[in-house]
Amino acid sequence: MTPRSLQHIMVVKFSLKKFSLVSLFVVATFVLALPIGSVFAATPGFGNLYYNGTVVRTVVPPAAFPNTGIDSFYKVTNGAAGQLGIASVAPGADGYHGGHWKVFLVTFSPNTTPVLLTSQAAVLAAQSAGTVTVTRNSSADFLCPVQP
Repeated sequence: MTPRSLQHIMVVKFSLKKFSLVSLFVVATFVLALPIGSVFAATPGFGNLYYNGTVVRTVVPPAAFPNTGIDSFYKVTNGAAGQLGIASVAPGADGYHGGHWKVFLVTFSPNTTPVLLTSQAAVLAAQSAGTVTVTRNSSADFLCPVQP
């Protein structure tokens, strides 16, 4: 083998290695971006929640974890304007488990004018009064830490 042909082989090997690395990087970028994009697309309205009458923010986009919720999260299906989801606990409260939410759907009764519900106590009081029904939806459980 001549030095020139050896040099040509090394250039070809380097080019193939460079091409392979660039291709791997491009594919990895798309693969990693797909789940993130689908989380954002699948969860409109997240970002703020009610906790004990105050608005708290979520820290990261929610991730689905069906049937694994620990802390109660109330999603009002037909609430008043401005209604947000309702967290039962937040950081600093006893029993906060890092945002592992057990989802309950809250629906106002047909002949009831919806009011803003801003705490677990308000949801439970409305349920006791018969103005809302509260239904467990374990398939909607999710992970999403909140920031007080």
